[in-house]
Amino acid sequence: MKKRIGAGTLAIGAAAALVLAGCSSSDNGSDGGDSKEITIGLFNWDEAITVSNLWKYVLEEEGYTVNLETADPGPVFTALAAGDYDAVLDVWQPVTHKSYLEQYGDDIDELGVWNDDAKLTVAVNSDAPIDTIPELADNADLFNNQIIGIEPGAGLTEAMEDETIPTYGLEDLDYITSSTPAMLSELKTAMGNGENIAVTLWHPHWAYDAYDLKDLEDPEGTLGEAETLSSWGSPTFREDQPEVAEWLANWTMDSDMLHELENLLLNENDDPSKYGEIIEQWAADNPDYIAEMTGGSAD
Repeated sequence: MKKRIGAGTLAIGAAAALVLAGCSSSDNGSDGGDSKEITIGLFNWDEAITVSNLWKYVLEEEGYTVNLETADPGPVFTALAAGDYDAVLDVWQPVTHKSYLEQYGDDIDELGVWNDDAKLTVAVNSDAPIDTIPELADNADLFNNQIIGIEPGAGLTEAMEDETIPTYGLEDLDYITSSTPAMLSELKTAMGNGENIAVTLWHPHWAYDAYDLKDLEDPEGTLGEAETLSSWGSPTFREDQPEVAEWLANWTMDSDMLHELENLLLNENDDPSKYGEIIEQWAADNPDYIAEMTGGSAD
């Protein structure tokens, strides 16, 4: 199973249990359910932070109270199945979260796929003179004879070492692994200096919005196929929150838009307390998209 690493920090609302009494269905504007309080569980991954905070803003504009709670994947899926969390918005299929879905899938409810372009990559500056991973072997000197990687134990690193490097004969290049922040620092420096660089990366990631990059083609599929990102609800989520469940079921977000918002929140900003105001401004700049998230249209 592919491992994922989390980058960035997370602003979390106060932890709270799901409130099960108080409002009538007419009060919450839905067809059923009796609470306008929703708890979203999330992993400390960039896209999870981004879309969970986005939905927090959107739902609070619709009169809901939204709590964000972060944990590792195992506890998140456990809490979702137990009904302690109402929804999780960043489930990767078919590989990354396969084991969790095998364990909990019968007890939780898939609401909908919102992105189908999650994948591992080798990325280079867009003006680099190569377009495929195998071309790195004959052009190593143009990239300082290096591929800059992330953490040694990451699934992406394992795929590079076990599949990509031997498949394409890249053993003569130095494959440098240390950490994601170190890779991003090298990327920033090279891009600022107008130098060629090859890094291991993945979609979605804010670097695709911050820098002019291209993915090298992987003709043998050594890094695997693209995965989907989907939202899942608790066993009773559709019954408890039919309005929100329908919104999530119909929601989509393309990679370019996701990368843009990730970049604003997690790269250009270093203060999690500002997530709300950043998203509020982004929402003002993208009124049609925000309206579509709840099935409406911008005024």
